[in-house]
Amino acid sequence: MEQSTKKIDVYLELGKKRTFAGAIEWPGWCRSGRDEHAALKALCDYGQRYAGVLRPAQLEFQAPADASAFAVIERLEGDATTDFGAPGRPPSSDTKLVDEAELRRFQDLLKACWQAFDAAASAATGKELHKGPRGGGRNLEGIVQHALGAEAGYLTRVGGKLMKGEENDLGRNRQAILDALASAARGEVPAQGPRGGTRWTPRYFVRRLAWHVLDHAWELEDRIT
Repeated sequence: MEQSTKKIDVYLELGKKRTFAGAIEWPGWCRSGRDEHAALKALCDYGQRYAGVLRPAQLEFQAPADASAFAVIERLEGDATTDFGAPGRPPSSDTKLVDEAELRRFQDLLKACWQAFDAAASAATGKELHKGPRGGGRNLEGIVQHALGAEAGYLTRVGGKLMKGEENDLGRNRQAILDALASAARGEVPAQGPRGGTRWTPRYFVRRLAWHVLDHAWELEDRIT
């Protein structure tokens, strides 16, 4: 896999109906479109919003001026998950080990994403949310519960688990995620689960989780009337 030294390395996940573009080094900065061009444009368009998310964490990110700043270094074949509307294929670079410095960076990045989600949920409290084109879309409580449920599910993919009754405890949920990420990054969790399934790598875990948190944070921001 060829690495670019001057541009922002991105990968593409190409489905039959939808394509995702994701930044290799910036988990959560991942958007979709009908094709490669549309996905890369969407990624660029969200650069400033992503920069705003990371600003409190003081992570050195600079949004690109246009899509010419991207270098596509990998193309992945998408599947039903891709076309449904979620990135489902990890780039090959996500198999790389995570050292202590990068672990701290990933933990800070996740905290920044959660902060953005919490701010969006707070701003949406008591407000009416725009419905979708056919009148659909979760309400605020539905989005929050969906996010919590997804995070609990993601947690199991790196060997973590919530205690019974803690599923709706936001603080414990997030701390469990940070702890599980640290254990996985330090090689304390077997790559195979007890039933033989392959666990997510730490990098892909952060990538998928950060995308999901920000996708719904931005949904809330866009749907507030």
